[in-house]
Amino acid sequence: MALPTPEQVNELIHERRSIFPKFYTGEPVDEAIIRQLLENANWAPTHKFTEPWRFQVFTGAALERIFTKMADMYPDKATKLLGMPEVVSHLIAIIMHRDPNQAIPEVEEIAAVSCAVQNMYLTATAYDLGAYWSTGNGTYSEVMKQYLGLGEHDRLMGFFFVGHHNMKNPKSIRKPIEDKVTWVRE
Repeated sequence: MALPTPEQVNELIHERRSIFPKFYTGEPVDEAIIRQLLENANWAPTHKFTEPWRFQVFTGAALERIFTKMADMYPDKATKLLGMPEVVSHLIAIIMHRDPNQAIPEVEEIAAVSCAVQNMYLTATAYDLGAYWSTGNGTYSEVMKQYLGLGEHDRLMGFFFVGHHNMKNPKSIRKPIEDKVTWVRE
């Protein structure tokens, strides 16, 4: 197997975008692609191989139930949340499962999960899917943590929305890297 060229890798990284669910079409994403997103997440860097990422994938009736739970928690957003199953194909709860031995600092496990999510984002981009990591909708609440059945030291880090989209050529910009780097040579 030939590896992608540096130019292809650069282009994939530069084209990665958060595409909001309002641009999703409601067309289901093939489960094989969702499995590929998760498989690629599993290859994120992980200190001491704790592999702290865990995911709960919601689709079908389960998708309706979790959005109903969110609507119950946030009545002011109920109409929007209850309409999500019409456009979102899959919703993935992003969970940091703390190493029971706490062999490494928690921040390193959070970073590993974040790398796993970046791998999901890049995979979604390669498949031209909409993807959006939300930290709203009860992410940091005990109610949602209990609803998902998380352990005492686990953290819900957000929800990853996935769907086909109709957004054309989403563009983004970044400030120059020169503004963010100091070279230390001596």
